[in-house]
Amino acid sequence: MENSKIRKREPLTDTQLLMTITIGIFITMYAVAMIALQGGFLHAQQIFDMLNDNAPLIIVSCALTIVMIGGGIDISVGAVTSLTVMACVLYLNNGGNILVSVLLAIGIGLAFGLVQGFLISYLEIQPFIVTLAGLFFARGMTTILSVNPQKAEHAAFNKLREVQFVIPWLGYTARNGNVVPARIELGVLVAILCVVLVFIMLRYMKLGRNFYALGGNQQSALMLGINVKRTRFMSYILSGLLSGISGYVFMLHTGAGNATNAAGMEMNAIASSIIGGTLLTGGVGNVIGTFFGTLTLTTIKKIVVSSGLNDPWWQSITTGGMLCFFIILQSVVLSRRAKKKSA
Repeated sequence: MENSKIRKREPLTDTQLLMTITIGIFITMYAVAMIALQGGFLHAQQIFDMLNDNAPLIIVSCALTIVMIGGGIDISVGAVTSLTVMACVLYLNNGGNILVSVLLAIGIGLAFGLVQGFLISYLEIQPFIVTLAGLFFARGMTTILSVNPQKAEHAAFNKLREVQFVIPWLGYTARNGNVVPARIELGVLVAILCVVLVFIMLRYMKLGRNFYALGGNQQSALMLGINVKRTRFMSYILSGLLSGISGYVFMLHTGAGNATNAAGMEMNAIASSIIGGTLLTGGVGNVIGTFFGTLTLTTIKKIVVSSGLNDPWWQSITTGGMLCFFIILQSVVLSRRAKKKSA
């Protein structure tokens, strides 16, 4: 009998390595919180609450991951989300239809993606400048629509908002003896669906591979026959589309529009993507890592609050420290791998 050949296990790619590190840090951090702080961290609902509260951020982080993998940046996503919320709330309050409001949200996102993508890809204007202009324009339009907060008063929409998926066996017993079942909002399912679809696109579709090639080396992408301008254009269209969807999910969670909605969301989305292993230089990133990056960012904020540091600046300080840590970690890990490859 011939000796069977043992295949060597292929080493992890940079994307897989950074994603694995992020997942490991999240699990470790949450386990430490369960042991040291206990409280809500011992209940499954804590995870579900993190997902319920951050479903819009997860979707926007997916948008940033796509753009950053392609070597770009989009800081308008939070403002587009806010504009979408306000526009859809006002439309519904004036006798609108739920299906049309969904199309309105998608249309607003696509409009920003088309305009910004064209200016960046075909007129070759710097992405930061274009999306900064988009941020100011979206914020201005939100204020024009309404300076005051607007609550959704559409009966059918409010019924849709109340839809929750109950998991009794993951619940817990409160101090008064009542059993509190675990609950997941509809927006979480939308966010998870977006994560899965973006993962499939990046992993298995030609467009996704083109994003990695574009972010890795634009000249090499051109030599491979990739249409660089169209690929970059598509990344901003997808970013705009996901921003519009995020706005509707945000509205499902809060049920109200406000000029300050989603303020700072773009910075949290960039932080989530970086923590998840996406490089600002492009070519490396994974939307699964981004998903756990969002949970990691949320967990550290929960830990800060549970530790008694309720002042808002402590969350900002810890977020900044966490971001610096992951940037340094990425630099160290990738430089060591580069030295091993060269050796």
